[in-house]
Amino acid sequence: MKSKLLLALLAVAIAGTASAQLKTSDAIKFRQSGYAFMAWNMGKLKGMLVDNPASFNKDQAIAAANVIAATANSGMGALYVPGSDKGKGWADTRVKHELFTDKEGVGKVAMAFNKEANELAKVAATGDAAALKVQFGKVGEACKGCHEKFRKEDD
Repeated sequence: MKSKLLLALLAVAIAGTASAQLKTSDAIKFRQSGYAFMAWNMGKLKGMLVDNPASFNKDQAIAAANVIAATANSGMGALYVPGSDKGKGWADTRVKHELFTDKEGVGKVAMAFNKEANELAKVAATGDAAALKVQFGKVGEACKGCHEKFRKEDD
């Protein structure tokens, strides 16, 4: 038991050190990549659920929903290192400075997104396209809640 606790504490310490050593441009690249991959999977779901419901494929829907939930639970918050409201990853960052000052607001939108993303994976597993479409809308609203408060619009 003690060795497991020691290993867990060591893992947390190493993760904290790795985050502290992360270059700002790399943090921006990693989060941009994560969000881009998640957006691609949201697009796949939109195609199956909204644009062309006849194309619904349960296995592909489950895979896409699982990616979205995994991204939501991946700890991407660690990629918002100080100073990463400015700079460039693959492109200029679009995060607003308010993300770093409104901890309560960030916490609310993050919790809402995680909740809805996890529910998306659960609903996808049932294969019920109608229920998945409803949950997909809830995930989209959770995304929008963060975008409206903490992301700069495209120029």
